[in-house]
Amino acid sequence: MASKRARACEFSPKERKEIYYRDTGCIFCKQGYMMNGAFPGDLHIFEVMHYIPRSQGGLGIAKNGALGCKWHHMMLDNGNKGNRQEMMDIFANYLKSHYKDWNEEELRYNKWR
Repeated sequence: MASKRARACEFSPKERKEIYYRDTGCIFCKQGYMMNGAFPGDLHIFEVMHYIPRSQGGLGIAKNGALGCKWHHMMLDNGNKGNRQEMMDIFANYLKSHYKDWNEEELRYNKWR
């Protein structure tokens, strides 16, 4: 059985549906961000990405997630193109544009809340 923290950090079907509905596609592709070298098939496989990663206690809530194609999700997670900070800034600004009360501190699991 998964721990309470693990469950809190996983996106529920309801949260995933909200993110898919809100984003309707990769937040990076929509901006034409770093498309050179992408595998065409990867641009059409969408995944929900955590802003604050699960490994750092990032909650599975819409305010902590966005839709990304497989190409951009891999680029964000691996940081292998040297653009992670720029991508994180784009990600944060995207979430702020949808949630006026967006606060990075509220995106982490806290067992005392």
